[in-house]
Amino acid sequence: MFYSINNYTTLFILVLIGLLASCNIPEVALKQAKQGISESFKGQKGLDSNSVADMNWRVYFDDPELIGLIDSALQNNQELNIVLQELIVNQNEILEKSGEYLPFVNVGIGLGAEKPGRFTRDGAVEHSLEIEEGKEFPEPLGDFQFGAMASWEVDIWRKLRNARDVAQFQYLAANEGRNFLISNLIAEIAHSYYELMALDNLLEIINNNATIQEEALRKVRVQKQNAKANQLAVNRFEAQLLKTQNLQYDIRQRIVETENRINFLVGSPLSTVGRNATAFMGLNVDSIQAGVPARLLQNRPDIRQAEYQMQAANLNVLVARADFYPSLDISAGIGFQAFNPKFLLKPESMLFNLVGDLTAPLINKKAIRARYNMASATQVQRVYQYEQTLLNAYTDVLNQLVKLENYANSYATKQREVDILNGSVNIANNLFKYGKADYVEVLLTQEEVLDAKMELVETKLHQLQAKVEIYRALGGGWQ
Repeated sequence: MFYSINNYTTLFILVLIGLLASCNIPEVALKQAKQGISESFKGQKGLDSNSVADMNWRVYFDDPELIGLIDSALQNNQELNIVLQELIVNQNEILEKSGEYLPFVNVGIGLGAEKPGRFTRDGAVEHSLEIEEGKEFPEPLGDFQFGAMASWEVDIWRKLRNARDVAQFQYLAANEGRNFLISNLIAEIAHSYYELMALDNLLEIINNNATIQEEALRKVRVQKQNAKANQLAVNRFEAQLLKTQNLQYDIRQRIVETENRINFLVGSPLSTVGRNATAFMGLNVDSIQAGVPARLLQNRPDIRQAEYQMQAANLNVLVARADFYPSLDISAGIGFQAFNPKFLLKPESMLFNLVGDLTAPLINKKAIRARYNMASATQVQRVYQYEQTLLNAYTDVLNQLVKLENYANSYATKQREVDILNGSVNIANNLFKYGKADYVEVLLTQEEVLDAKMELVETKLHQLQAKVEIYRALGGGWQ
């Protein structure tokens, strides 16, 4: 193949542009995340790769009322539905990015008319020329055209395809964000549901204690009538009864607020939340298998989300770096154009063009370098966020495992305390009846047993909530 001088000149200019543009392009130095994680959780007995997070939440929370609430929330929770719409937006961003590295083809049609002034250059030229022999240019001169036009930015450096992959990773990250929301939503509903059952039990304990104290007040009044007690004793018993009765109003308020919180999470109109409060104290917390820490990488949606965001940031650095290189744009068109529609489809009316543009940044690259620096800083930031999320998840599981064990021991200890104090109430009442103890001892014993019973219910609540939290911390609920 032979080249003319003009061909060689053009080729030399293009090569020179490429060389100049490639000068001072920064090297890619992506920060790598530290994947170090312990082989087992501290204090874990035995090593089993199975985890309760692999269980379906319907199995883990074996309560028809709670399952119904969670089912409703997964359908109607407004925050979850907002996130679903964000996923649709991300899906369409992928389609948009996928189309950018393919050729764009447009079809168009146009028509118009033009009449230049007689004493202008165009008018003088038209007046002196003939379209056909003996036939002057028509006035006005029509312009009819139709055809197809194509443009294509050749993705030499994978800039556009990397941008598409960034959108895909961002979609995957958003989907993991949705899974994380589902996991937290299930945990929050279970938290509130168990709290509601605990409040029902607290209210029942208060009412039962009030009944006992009413009977004690009746007896001390009889003793006063028989001159075996004084008005001070009657006043102290009555004051204690009023104090106990007053506790119920705070509990009732908390019940209303907890029901409303559950209804908000479920996304339904305010209504009474069904629950079997009598079964609360009998709920058992089975042995929890945490699995190995490496499973967190698969189960925790927030870790997976951080990982996808890190991968998207890695590609964004490459996208920003590609701006330093030359870009090749190709445009072409083909169609027909004539001053009269009857000539439009004749071969002589055909026109076409083909243009290729190779452009590269040469001077003042501050904006390009700034975008690259921002992308690099974001990539480092995403790595740190990933490492932080991983460490937070590991610590979260450790805290919940210890909490589960401590509250189990606390519940057993508190149960023995309640049993002892229940017996002490009967002893104190009998001693007071026969004058072997004063009324202060009876009052203190009644107050102690009330406090102990309420603390036992709260300890049971903490134990059940620890069961919920360990399931969430291990990444359960979204599968």
